[in-house]
Parts: sequence; structure tokens; C-alpha cells
Amino acid sequence: MAIYHSVTELIGRTPLIQLHKLDTGLCSLFLKLENQNPGGSIKDRVALSMVNEAERKGLLAPGGTIIEATAGNTGLGLALIAAQKGYALVLVVPDKMSREKIFHLRALGAQVVLTRSDVNKGHPAYYQDYAQRLAQEIPGSFYIDQFNNEANPLAHSTSTAPELFEQLEGKIDAIVVGVGSGGTLGGLQAWFAEHSPHTEFVLADPAGSVLADQVESGRHQDAGSWLVEGIGEDFIPPLAHIEGVQQAYRVTDREAFTTARELLKTEGILAGSSSGTLLAAALRYCQAQTTPKRVVTFACDSGNKYLSKMFNDDWMRQQGLISRPQTGDLSDYIALRHDEGATVTAAPDDSLATVLARMRLYDISQLPVLENGQVVGIVDEWDLVSHIAGDGERFALPVTEAMTRHVEVLDKHASESALKPIFDRGLVAVINDRDRFLGLITRSDVLTVWRNRLQQ
Repeated sequence: MAIYHSVTELIGRTPLIQLHKLDTGLCSLFLKLENQNPGGSIKDRVALSMVNEAERKGLLAPGGTIIEATAGNTGLGLALIAAQKGYALVLVVPDKMSREKIFHLRALGAQVVLTRSDVNKGHPAYYQDYAQRLAQEIPGSFYIDQFNNEANPLAHSTSTAPELFEQLEGKIDAIVVGVGSGGTLGGLQAWFAEHSPHTEFVLADPAGSVLADQVESGRHQDAGSWLVEGIGEDFIPPLAHIEGVQQAYRVTDREAFTTARELLKTEGILAGSSSGTLLAAALRYCQAQTTPKRVVTFACDSGNKYLSKMFNDDWMRQQGLISRPQTGDLSDYIALRHDEGATVTAAPDDSLATVLARMRLYDISQLPVLENGQVVGIVDEWDLVSHIAGDGERFALPVTEAMTRHVEVLDKHASESALKPIFDRGLVAVINDRDRFLGLITRSDVLTVWRNRLQQ
């Protein structure tokens, strides 16, 4: 086996796997595992190409600062390269990015600037406009601008495309791609136009993005919103050469996330939200064919960046993307059901240090205290602040010393209106089924249910 001397040498040459456990109709569907790149995504190729080209052209001085606007994966690739080459890196990212990506970026030494994800191109808070403005303000910086950088598609025309062609011995009927910056589509099209002109390109686009409209009608309206990260746009990226796409599929967040979760369960591949979009479109394309075809799509990045979101049932329920069967009572409002093992609880003899650790670990602010399956108290952050009062030794005391013993209990058959007086007093509602504890209802839980009703 070869010995490598830098993680940058591990970029590219990713494996290709044929999927056998999903319904591909008459077609053979292949997934190129770009999540096996060292930074975990296809964007490692782009980051290396753009930095190398900037160095070659003298646009990036030693010790300089790279600035970029990114939905995450290009940023991770750049952070990997910048750390290896000794560049500072400032990344402007939309605030819908997963926490795992932000933690990963900061761990690599990048400065992360969060900006709004609810504004469009031309607004000063739009992530690309923001990054361009920073590049003008910071001395010695270079805005790498993946959306207009020709080294972006170059990465795919010189590596991704010939790799695919070699792996499938030149027999590729269709490639299903998504568009973020447009480099993957543009680069692949350029290479295949010369070496395999019969290969068809199919667009997988998040519902709400304008790109599918452009493919189908040559024009588009204003963009909507979507939760999938990394692909879909509110404008037409010039690098994409979208006019070369023969067919487009719109994929909802629900379908994208569900498909990515199914890929993990059936094929054992942990891939991200954009991969779910591509795979959902590829499956629909395959199932629509009346003759066998060899179809390729990508696992664009790793699903380990979305464990707190797409692979978290509670987050999925909060977004209205999955739901339990409705029972028509207050149990429908409980986000974390005790009978599903989701409620984080404390025992009476747990220490206050243990309680605080659980609050931090699960990002919650209160815990029910259970004894013999019954709620005997509630402890929240204010109880800890009031009881400890600056004396660190009091963290060793049992939770019974600080918990509030008066709890507001409602039977699950009580009316929704019974919740408001409890919330008015700043409390949470304990919901029982007769004597059996079901879970807590907070104000946030009620708001989530109301919002999901509106979306339906």
C-alpha cells in the first residue's frame, strides 16, 4: 500500500459503488463516494484546484488570507488546504448551516462569520455580497469566489470526469447532479461533451430553487426556501452551463432527507442532505426509464455533518418532516416522549453537577425528576443558579435540594386551553396518561405544532 505525505494527496480517486437495495427500475445506479475525500466532500477537489491556481497566477501571497462565501463544504475543503499551506481563512456562511460543519470549520482554524439565510443576492447580508465586501476591507486578502472561479469546474474536468469514465469503462448513459456553485455540472459537461457526448445530464434541484425552472422554461421566478444544504440557488450560476441539462427534478426537503436516511438503512452509506436530493432524483429518473441505462450520481458529502439535523428524529419532527400518528389529545404536543426513551430525566439522588452535565449535553434547560416512574419535581437552570449561588461545592448536592416540587400535571385528555395558564406562570406542563408519565410540553413545543399545522 502507498504511503502518503499530506492529506491533500488523498483528495480524489474516490470509490464507486453500485446500489442494489433501492428500487432502480431497469437501470443500474452507481454512487460515487465523494464523502470519502479527507475533508468529507466533493468540494475538497474544488478547494485544492482553486488554491493551486491562485498560487500559480500570483493572486495568493504566502501567509495571505483567503475569503470565501460558502454553504459549508467548500469552506471545509478550503480550511483543510489553508491549514496545510499556512493561509488564514475567513468564511461567510448562511445561518442555516449545521452545527457540525461550523464546529469542524473552527477546529481547522477558520474564522466563521454567520450571516442571514433569508435574504437574496443583492442584499448586504447575502453571504456572497458579504464575503466580497470583506475582501475589499481586509488587506492582503483574496476572495476565492467559487461561483465565478474557472478553477472550480477545472477540478471536475481534470479529475472527477475521467475517474468516472475509467471506473465504468466508458459506459455512462446519464449523470444526475446538483448545482450550488455550478462547478460540478460545468466541469463534467465540458469533459463528457468531448469524450462521451451521448451521456445525458439530469439536474436534481431542491424545491424552491430556481434552477429547475430555468431548465424547463428558460426563465425563473423568485426563489423560495429549502433546508437542504449546499445545492439550489436563487440565481443561475454562470459556471453551471445549465443549458446543457436535458431534464430536471424538483426534490422536497422531506423527500431528500427521507432518501438519505433510507440510503443509510439499506446500503449502509452515511451521506448528507444534498446527496439525498441527488439520490431521490436519480431514483425517479431510473424508475421512469423503459430501457436499461447506467446512471451515476454522487454522495456529495458525509452525513456525519447532519447528525443533529437530518438524522435526528426530534429535529425532523420540529421541522414537520416526519410525524407520529396523531391521537387528538395533548400527547400530540410532546416533542420528547418518555415512552420512546426521548425524555432526559434526573433521579432524586443525582447530583446537581450531573443535572448540569445533562442539560449541556442535550441542549435543554429543564429536566423532570422521576421516582418510581412518577414526576416528583422539575429542575431548571434558574433552580441551579438560585441554589448554587456561586458556591461550587454545592454541585455535589442531590437534585432534591434544588428542584421545584410543585409541578403542573395535566391528563392527556385535557384541552389545549389548559396549557396557557401554566405557561403564563413561566412553567412547563407535565402530561400523564392516568398515572403514567408521557412527557413535558413547553411553549416551544406548542409553537412547533402550530407552525407545522400551517405548513400542512
